[in-house]
Amino acid sequence: MKIIDTHQHLWDMDLFPYSWCQALPALNRSFRMGDYLEAAQGLDVEKTVYVDADVDEPYILAETRSVLSLADRTDNPLAGVVASSRPERDAFRRYLDQIAGHPKLKGVRRVLHTQPNELSRSGMFIENIRSLSQYGLSFDLCVLARQLPIAIELVRACPDVRFVLDHCGNPQVKKKLFEPWRTYIREISGCPNVVCKVSGLVTHADPRTWAPADLRPFIEHLLECFGWERVVFGSDWPVCTLAASYARWVEALSTLTASASEANRSKLFYENALRVYRLG
Repeated sequence: MKIIDTHQHLWDMDLFPYSWCQALPALNRSFRMGDYLEAAQGLDVEKTVYVDADVDEPYILAETRSVLSLADRTDNPLAGVVASSRPERDAFRRYLDQIAGHPKLKGVRRVLHTQPNELSRSGMFIENIRSLSQYGLSFDLCVLARQLPIAIELVRACPDVRFVLDHCGNPQVKKKLFEPWRTYIREISGCPNVVCKVSGLVTHADPRTWAPADLRPFIEHLLECFGWERVVFGSDWPVCTLAASYARWVEALSTLTASASEANRSKLFYENALRVYRLG
């Protein structure tokens, strides 16, 4: 099966600092394109989308330019970039003006699950996100399950912007807590400008004992709510390695969707990504 990975991270600590990694020793080192290609070996990964790795704020522009330069090369599968951003700053649009127009730039992200709930509710944040439609860019939503109502507010306030909900809305898989995540997912799926990224589930499962069956009720609910037309696959590499190898996550998701038609599986793993991230 051909794969487009819509959620790969890269970071080179020889170039830029990523302070959040200090709390996670297993991730507190560089993960470069060569490492990714090794992790994906044996899988038919045709294209990838880089998603912001939460570089320290002073280095956002330099890191974005570095990743876009990597995407310009022909020796790797990087086909799209979702760059770091700070929509809460009045310099947000000046930043966009410096990177917009690059054909590989597809969207931006602001990690929200580590931030106060009020951050994305400010007038400036909302207006800056609304401006993304003028640039033809999408916004990746990264929130905790309990923050999904905040995400829904933002989505409804910005109807002309395409949103991609990262990591299935970060449900608490290990605790088997389906509510209120289940209700919130149904509500946000009612917003036509939202696509769900099937990624990140394994990092919320028990890293020692998880099995595909632990993920099944979450996957089935997502597919029931979003359908096969509004889901895309993401590895969340290298963060996924806290609980599983790249190959094991792909194998688990393949097992869980084995009863679906090849056409629908292709939408999840490949076809939808072409449309959602405009990969051509």
